[in-house]
Amino acid sequence: MAERRLARASVRVRTTTAAVLVVAVVLALGAAVLVLLVRDSLREGLENSAEQRAADLVTQIETSGLPASGTADEDPEDTEDPDEPDELVWQVLAPDGTVASSSQPLARPLPSQSTDRAELPGADQPYVVVTEDAEVGDREYVVSVAASLEDVDDSTAALLPPLLVGVPLVLLLVGGTTWAVATRALAPVERIREEVEQITGDRLDRRVPEPPSRDEIHRLARTMNQMLERLESSRERQQRFVADASHELRSPLASIRQTAEVAQAHPGALPEGELAEAVLEESGRMQRLVEQLLVLTRAGEAAGAHASYDVDLDDIALAEARRVRRGGLQVDTSGIGPGRVRGDGVALGQVVRNLVDNAVRHAETTVRLAVRERAEDGRDPDVELVVEDDGPGIPEAERERVFDRFVRLDEARARDAGGSGLGLAIVREIVTAHGGTVAITSSPAGGARVVVRLPAPAART
Repeated sequence: MAERRLARASVRVRTTTAAVLVVAVVLALGAAVLVLLVRDSLREGLENSAEQRAADLVTQIETSGLPASGTADEDPEDTEDPDEPDELVWQVLAPDGTVASSSQPLARPLPSQSTDRAELPGADQPYVVVTEDAEVGDREYVVSVAASLEDVDDSTAALLPPLLVGVPLVLLLVGGTTWAVATRALAPVERIREEVEQITGDRLDRRVPEPPSRDEIHRLARTMNQMLERLESSRERQQRFVADASHELRSPLASIRQTAEVAQAHPGALPEGELAEAVLEESGRMQRLVEQLLVLTRAGEAAGAHASYDVDLDDIALAEARRVRRGGLQVDTSGIGPGRVRGDGVALGQVVRNLVDNAVRHAETTVRLAVRERAEDGRDPDVELVVEDDGPGIPEAERERVFDRFVRLDEARARDAGGSGLGLAIVREIVTAHGGTVAITSSPAGGARVVVRLPAPAART
C-alpha cells in the first residue's frame, strides 16, 4: 500500500524521500562505524596501558623483587569506596597459585590469563585483564593487570547524544535541499505543462518555453517544439489539400452539373453520347487532380516516411525518354550519364515524370535529358538532372512563381493539355525533402531548362 501511495506521489516527493532514505542509511551506518572505531581505539589504548604496567611489574620483580602490596597506584583521593577496585588493579600470583602481592585486596584473585572482559567483585564496570610471566630463578610468577572499561563506556556513550541530534538535523537539511533543488529543476517542466495545456488543434502555432540550460529538460522542450512544428506543418498540408481540392474540383463539377442540367431541361439539345463523354472527361480530370493533390500532400514527408535506398537517376530518365518517344517527339538522351542518389525511388520517379511531361507539353520538336555527377572543389558531390525543351520558355519574372500550386502561365492551354498547375509544385516538394534544389533557367534551344541537384549517397551518409 505504501509503495502504491509513493508511486502516485509527485516527482519532488519521490526524489526527496529517496534522498532522505539513502542519506539516513548512510548516516546510520557511518554513526555505527564511528562508535565502533572510537570504542576499539579507546580499548586498544587501555590495553596498551595495562600491558605497559604489566611489563614494568615484570621488570621490577625480575630485578628488585616483588612489589609491596597496596603501595603502587594507591591514591585514597581517587577511590571513594575502599571496597571498590581501582581503575587499574594488579596482582602477582606465586607459583603455588596464591596472591603474592597486589595493588589492593580483592575478594578473589584476578584471572591468570588475559581476557577482554572480566567482572571484579565490587566493580560496576567490567575490566580488561592482561597477564605476563616473570621468572625469578626457578620460580615463575604470573603478573595480572586489570584496567577498568568505565572510561571507554563513558566516552562511547558521550558520542550518542550528538549523533542522535546531528543525524536528524542532517536529514532535515538534506530533505529541504533536495526539495528546493527538485522544485527549481522542475519549474521549467511546470511551465512546459502549462503551455502544452493551452495548445489545441487550432493553436498549433504555440511553442513551449525552452530553458537556457542545456540539460534533459531543454532537450525535451526542444523536441516538443519540433513535434509541434511537424504537427503544424501536417495540419497546414491537410488544410491546403482541402482548400486546393475544393477550389480545383469546383470547375469540373460545375461543368458536369451544367451539362447534366442542359440534358435534363432539353433532352434533345445535346447530341447522343455527349453527356457521357463530358462526364467521362471531367471525371478523368478530377481523378488526375486528386491523385496529384495526394502526391503533393505526402511529398513533404517523402524522405523520412518512405524507405530510403540507392536510386539510379539515369535509369529513371532513360525510361521516361522511351515513354515519350512513342508520341513521335524527338528526345535527346546523349547527356545522360551515371547518376546515383539515395532516396525514395517512387518519389524521384515522380519528379522525372513531371518534368518530362511539362517539357513535352510545351516543346515544339525536341526534349533534352541529361544526368551527370558533379564534384566541385569545396562542395559536396551531387547529381544533376537537367530537362529542357525548345518551346516558348518561361519569363524570368515567373520562374519562381511557377513552383507555387495551381499556377498556370497559360490558363486555357494548360487546362486543355491536361495540366493542373501542380506538377512543378510536386517536384519542388519532393526535391526539397531529399535535400536537393531545383531551379529554372533558359535553354540554349530557346525553351525552359529545369535543373535539379540532389546529394550523392556519399554526401548524405
